Amino acid sequence: MSQTPLEIQLKTLPESPGVYQFYDADQRMLYVGKAKNLKKRVGSYFTKKHDSGKTRVLVKKIRSIRHIVVPTESDALLLENNLIKEHQPRYNVLLRDDKSYPWLCIKNERFPRIFPTRNRIEDGSEYFGPYTSMKTVRALLELIRSVYPLRTCNYDLAAEKIRDGKYKVCLEYHLGNCLGPCEGLQDEASYMRQVDDIRQIIRGNFGSSLQYFRRRMKQLAGETRFEEAQQIKEKVEILENYQSKSTVVHPKITDVDVFSIVSDPTHAYVNYMQIAHGLVVRSHTIEIKKKLEESDEDLLALAIVTLRERFGSDSEEVYLPFEVPVAGPVRVTVPSRGDKRKIVELSLRNAKFFRQERFKQIRITDPDRHVNRLMEQMKKDLRLSEEPRHIECFDNSNIQGSNPVAACVVFRDGKPSKKEYRHFNIRTVEGPDDFASMTEVVHRRYRRMLDQGDSLPQLIVVDGGKGQLSAALKSLDVLGLRGTIAIIGIAKRLEEIYFPKDPIPLYLDKKSETLRVIQQLRNEAHRFGITHHRKKRSMAAISSALEQIDGVGEKTARQLLRKFKSVKRIRAASEAELAAEVGPSKARKIYESLRE
Repeated sequence: MSQTPLEIQLKTLPESPGVYQFYDADQRMLYVGKAKNLKKRVGSYFTKKHDSGKTRVLVKKIRSIRHIVVPTESDALLLENNLIKEHQPRYNVLLRDDKSYPWLCIKNERFPRIFPTRNRIEDGSEYFGPYTSMKTVRALLELIRSVYPLRTCNYDLAAEKIRDGKYKVCLEYHLGNCLGPCEGLQDEASYMRQVDDIRQIIRGNFGSSLQYFRRRMKQLAGETRFEEAQQIKEKVEILENYQSKSTVVHPKITDVDVFSIVSDPTHAYVNYMQIAHGLVVRSHTIEIKKKLEESDEDLLALAIVTLRERFGSDSEEVYLPFEVPVAGPVRVTVPSRGDKRKIVELSLRNAKFFRQERFKQIRITDPDRHVNRLMEQMKKDLRLSEEPRHIECFDNSNIQGSNPVAACVVFRDGKPSKKEYRHFNIRTVEGPDDFASMTEVVHRRYRRMLDQGDSLPQLIVVDGGKGQLSAALKSLDVLGLRGTIAIIGIAKRLEEIYFPKDPIPLYLDKKSETLRVIQQLRNEAHRFGITHHRKKRSMAAISSALEQIDGVGEKTARQLLRKFKSVKRIRAASEAELAAEVGPSKARKIYESLRE
């Protein structure tokens, strides 16, 4: 039997690190990926059963494969990143460069100016950044200018122009914000020493500036120039205060990049932090929309390459939450304890905080995406075969066996559908038997839905642990619905989630959205059931009070309550109004008895 060109390509792929490219029938690039072993990785696309519909569509479209062999997995990572940027394949995630990030510029000129900019010009000037917000740049610039007097004018301060007296000092000089290099009042050497210190501060190293100012302060104090010494002391305090606010770890940890990732079924969030001398000098989180079944490892590896390139990082060490290949001569550390671990955890907290903020925004700006993401997350967390778009929750209510009732609440797309709520008066159970009551109401609910041809829910939640779950399962077995509808129980004490035939409960994260929806279901079922139970109990008490009147039985009491709703309204009714319901003879007895 002849083989297709694609099958031949798959068999002849090398077992080496490299990059593979998938093409469709029109030779359009569909996808670029990296692999430690090209033969195994590419072959897995055609032998593995994929959960993602997009992956299945991709595989169907593949008509040819090209590959590039490289020496190491790190080289493959770099090449993959470059090919994605160049070709932007449809099925690859794409981390776009944002050219609008602000930079801090030290201008290539005599007596350099220092200012923020969003445009990088190749004129020999130094650019520090990019920063994630202009607010950060302004705060850093304000710190620098509070310590070092710098010029802000854009004059050409060539030596001959200063010597010829072309310029005059401006208001900034008289305010003490500039030392007047335009009139030769400050020499170039002292100005450049300031610029060198500023470079170190921007990089997070305050040591040289603090040492210089402390020496200068002692020198001025020794010369009894106390006013000038006090000015220097204020500069030292500004730097120390800024440093103490910024230091988060041991100050010896320097020149390190930190990355972490959190993800849900549709998106991932990668946080990047740059550490210098114990200071967080940069923190930035990006959102990545997943295209296929990308793992956290693959997404983090791609994000590291892109973010280090975007922010111009040349740090020689990277801290990560787990091992992934990193391009270049970089030392990878996966810390398990101590200050290094604290930094990774700080990065992870930033990523989680960013994700929560995005969730809040999405609920408002894109409710459909929020619902889709929530349903996908619940499917994953609860090990379901399909998204729980329709969920029903049951709860029993009785006090010492009196007036037993049950409630069924319905959620669609994670939200209450109150018009579909149902009450049940327990018919077949004597006494306070919650398990038997649960069996009865579940059977009645789904027997009726089957008879009426209504669509069944994807998930049933019962309020209670293993006992309540087993009781509900009996009814599903009788109805032949076991395996057709997923069912779980939630025990209130520790919020354990129980599954059929699994003695070990699932404990969801207390901040999990899945747990929040289940708790909301449980609480709503409890509220709805209790409200009905109280109403029924109240009606029973009122009916009993009416039946104590001579000549009034249960039937008459119910008839009056249906009409007037309460004893208070019956008491307020006229004899004629009562007679219209129960006849003149009974009306006279009721009218007189209630007034006595």
